[in-house]
Amino acid sequence: MYNTLKTLCLVSSVSGREEAIREKIKEMIAPFTDECTVDNLGNLIAVKHGTGKDKKKLMLCAHMDEIGFIVTFIEENGAVRVSNVGGINLVASSCSQVISERGVRGVLVPESGVKAADFAPDKFLVDIGTKSKKETEKKVRIGDFFVVTPSLSRLCGKRVCGRPIDDRIGCAVMIKTAERLASEKLKDDIYYVFSVQEEVGCRGSKPAAFAVAPDYALVYDVTGTGDTIGAKPMECSLGKGAAIKIKDSSVICSAEVVDMLKCAAEENDIPCQLEILTYGGTDTSSIQMSGFGTRAGALSIPARYIHSGVETIDLSDAEACVSLTLAFIKKL
Repeated sequence: MYNTLKTLCLVSSVSGREEAIREKIKEMIAPFTDECTVDNLGNLIAVKHGTGKDKKKLMLCAHMDEIGFIVTFIEENGAVRVSNVGGINLVASSCSQVISERGVRGVLVPESGVKAADFAPDKFLVDIGTKSKKETEKKVRIGDFFVVTPSLSRLCGKRVCGRPIDDRIGCAVMIKTAERLASEKLKDDIYYVFSVQEEVGCRGSKPAAFAVAPDYALVYDVTGTGDTIGAKPMECSLGKGAAIKIKDSSVICSAEVVDMLKCAAEENDIPCQLEILTYGGTDTSSIQMSGFGTRAGALSIPARYIHSGVETIDLSDAEACVSLTLAFIKKL
């Protein structure tokens, strides 16, 4: 799992510019599926066809985009003005090394004298080391994207930190699931959807779900935890297993799917925990409401410090998500 996650994390792809990560995922999942296509919005859809009669469609989905910054203006002294793409934690991003889609490196810093309480996107600059606007324009253009430099490091035990673990870990879970199912003869069709533009409003998954028209769907993403000092009380913790989502601020998951996941976990001794998130949302909501509606659920990987440069997870939770997905498919 670690090597798969690291491979995915080191490929930068901001919302709306997912080409690089899409090609890498396609390369990794193609050997385990029957076909791979890309829709008009840029979603990657890989399919493993079932052989049974009266087949159902199961859609598994994880978003492959990440938060970042877009260049809006270049100052006369060469500094680059940027705006946010997705939900940026400016305190966490302050004084970070960044890299552009063209491979230009720089540092993201607030204007001199701006205090943390006054941080706003228009108060931040990227310094790439140039001395003039003319020099910067040779390397950076209006509309270019920057991201905090990607990384992944091992901590103690099975815990790792880095970025963008949100949601490369969901993509890794799906790739590992596809690998485990590659030699299996399945009754139903499995659609592995790697969606675009989740971080800017869950845009990609909705048309993908409309095209697939699944009978059931499972979404993989990170979720918050209640196990850090001073955290708001929450049931989810690192290392306690796959988090079966019941609700977040955008969705109430299918009770049927939730019950099936809980039963599958109990029957197969797979560690799991229940997730009720009082904020945020994932592609689950847009898939649930697509077309004539879908019985949608989600398996989340608990994560600390989400949308920072040191997102932290326990790989055992991701491995539990793979095991629980396989058990859920057999239950179907």
